[in-house]
This record gives sequence, C-alpha cells and structure tokens, in this order.
Amino acid sequence: MSWTDDRVEVLKKMWGEGQSASQIAKELGGVTRNAVIGKVHRLGLSNRTTTSTATKADAKPKAAPKAPAKPKVEMRTEPAIKPVDPNLPKSNLPARKMIIPAGQPLPPQPSANEISPEALAKVNEIEKKAKKLTLMELTERTCKWPVGDPATEDFWFCGLTVQQGKPYCEAHVGVAFQPMSARRDRRR
Repeated sequence: MSWTDDRVEVLKKMWGEGQSASQIAKELGGVTRNAVIGKVHRLGLSNRTTTSTATKADAKPKAAPKAPAKPKVEMRTEPAIKPVDPNLPKSNLPARKMIIPAGQPLPPQPSANEISPEALAKVNEIEKKAKKLTLMELTERTCKWPVGDPATEDFWFCGLTVQQGKPYCEAHVGVAFQPMSARRDRRR
C-alpha cells in the first residue's frame, strides 16, 4: 500500500474531524492503525484541530473533577539503597559502572594486568601484521578483535584469518579465551 495524495487527503480530513486511527484505517482499507498513526506523525498532524462551530456558550458545563485516589504506600523494612561502609576496604566495594563519553580516553582495564606477558607480546606482533579492517569489511573469516577507541579515526579490527569456530585469530583467542584455572588462580 502506498500513500497516494488522495489517501493522504482523506487521512488529513478524517484526522481533523477527530476520527480514530482505527476508523481511518478501516475507511482507507489495506492499511493498519499503526500505519495511520505513523503517517499522522510524519505529516505533523499529531495535535488534533477541532472543526466544530460550537461556541463555549453552547458547550455543556463539565462536572467537577473527582479527587484522585490516594496511591497505596508500601512500607519497606530495609533501605532501598544499602549504604556503603566507609571502613570496608576498597577492593570489597561493589563494582560501579562508569559511563565514559565518546572520544574520552578509557581508564586502565584490569584485564590487561591479568594477561600473561607472552600473550601480550604475541598480540603486539600480530597487530603489526593486522589488515586493519573497518566494520563493513569484516566477514565470518576475519578476526573481529577491535583495536583503539571507536570514537576516533584510528579505530580498526584485526582482520587476520580466524581460528576454527572462534571470532578471533589465534593470538586474540589466546587473550580472549583463557582457561578457567588460570583465571581462578589470579583472583587469589
């Protein structure tokens, strides 16, 4: 179904008369209520205009509005936000998510300290040989390891041949997928 000029005029007329989106869709045929609502918004018709010629004197007086019902209040036995004990060591504080605006440098990543020096050396060597692909150049056979800050021009993906069944090349798989025992040992 396409919106012809005639159909748009019918839509505008019925909308101005105060018809509902469902009624307009039924009148036009072959269009859904949501399609009518979308077209109304794209045309900027969302504010209804009245075409009635009745004056305020002809209008019926409105009944006084009822007082709103009081909402039910739930009593909590514990605070919604638990206070952080200032005596608690910083390592035991709950993790907080940081939102960093685009273009700002990222803070040091804790995982970089946990990666073995051999794996880091291998990654540094591989990244010198990387194809430096853009997002649109990636395929199922290219390494999807991101390098750099996505908010800058220097951002790219590795692009080397992936390891079978993994999204990354051999070097980046060594960094991304570490054995469980190695991770467990570092936490102690």
